[in-house]
Amino acid sequence: MRPLIVVENAKRWPFELESVEVVRARDYLTDPRFAEMRGTTVYNFCRRLGYQSLGYYVSLLAAARGHRPMPSVATTQVVGTAATSGHLPLLRAASEDLEDEIQRLFSPLRGDHFTLSIYFGRNMAKRYDRLARALFNQFPAPILIAHFERADDEWRMVTLHLGDAAEVPESHREFVIESAQTYFARRHSAPRQKVYRYDLAILWSPDDENAPSDERAIRRFIRAAEKHGIQAETIDKDDYGSIGEYDALFIRETTFVDHHTYRFATRAAAEGLVVIDDPEAIVRATNKVYQAEVFARHAIPSPRTLVVHEKNIDELVKRVGLPCVLKKPDGAFSLGVVKVDTAEEAEERIKILLEESDLVVAQEFVPSEFDWRVGVLDRKALFFCRYHMARGHWQIVSRKGRTDRYGRVEAAAAEEAPPGLIQTAVRAASLFGDGFFGVDVKVVNGRLMVMEVNDNPNLEADYEDAILKDAIYDTLAAWFRTRLDRRGEGSAL
Repeated sequence: MRPLIVVENAKRWPFELESVEVVRARDYLTDPRFAEMRGTTVYNFCRRLGYQSLGYYVSLLAAARGHRPMPSVATTQVVGTAATSGHLPLLRAASEDLEDEIQRLFSPLRGDHFTLSIYFGRNMAKRYDRLARALFNQFPAPILIAHFERADDEWRMVTLHLGDAAEVPESHREFVIESAQTYFARRHSAPRQKVYRYDLAILWSPDDENAPSDERAIRRFIRAAEKHGIQAETIDKDDYGSIGEYDALFIRETTFVDHHTYRFATRAAAEGLVVIDDPEAIVRATNKVYQAEVFARHAIPSPRTLVVHEKNIDELVKRVGLPCVLKKPDGAFSLGVVKVDTAEEAEERIKILLEESDLVVAQEFVPSEFDWRVGVLDRKALFFCRYHMARGHWQIVSRKGRTDRYGRVEAAAAEEAPPGLIQTAVRAASLFGDGFFGVDVKVVNGRLMVMEVNDNPNLEADYEDAILKDAIYDTLAAWFRTRLDRRGEGSAL
């Protein structure tokens, strides 16, 4: 469906854009045709966007109709027409090095004032594209105007406001049209042979060697989603500002709290999207200190564990024993995990780890040939695997030498699961939510030990899906469809 550009006065609209429909604000608010539209994006170019203005109601009712407004009400209220530098902490969250970027770009300038015009995330000068994209990602709006000043030899943003299309300089108009068409083409112009009920974004990077899904698995999920009336497509970290244009988000990158994956999850949840992994799951499952506390509180069978800080290091040998494993709280893919054999080695390693975190997890060393991995979705077991240790190593991944070596992944049928594995894994995962988790369990002398619960578990073609194949992706797609229907009207295609 063509996107809508909503303006107060269509006669004042200065641009000729293909594949869009220009609509008067009053028509959009009152004409039943627009209320009945499904899945369209509304680009709100009204000049007045303040509380209870015509433009305010355009974005508000667009959200109520299941349309995708840009800017959203949240953006209009934060940015308004003259947002001050009081919102600079929010801008910092858009990019880890935004301040460094500002200083790098503007320090060579001779003057003390600079205005950055951002059109659909772009600036006419390519050297400012990264900063323009960062600001657009934090405050998605068709036109943003940012003002910067130098004070005490430091540049800072002093105002940020929503731009008016009618005030775009004549010399900028050709670039605005190009930027708009490029943006629209990416999201709206691809021909569809079928009309889908919902749009789903898959946050995935083909360049991430530790990505939890490979390209073939992504394609299999996309096909399964289509069968459930969901158009799924991959996005990357530069698409942060466009997340509100989707109905759901499936994160297929390794998640961390201090990372763009968490920012995507947080923004998606705030925008009302159905999300895997949701922000709460990321916070809980990526921190081994939290897991140790939850396992102890709920009597989840697990190895002897001690949360170590600078005051209780001397309790390690008595409480956990040697050898033991020390874990950085937010480590992933065996990073930040070390085995120590002596008290002296443990103390040395703990001091290093405590430089990055005030707490460290120490766990008794439990050797085994493999870990069971139980994929859990919506508090039900989804798949089973054996993750074998890397040859000659005590972990699934050996990072010795120039290249990493991985142990064999062996898919298993439910009938092969040892007694109690399914119930224990599901009970552990349920403490973290009803999304998608991978539970690692060792079986030692007939005793089950939950090692950890992972959000964003691996799901790769011909590995985890080797037995169930497309049924896994179909179950995931059905999970999204069920929750999307609950959120909306629930009608079928």
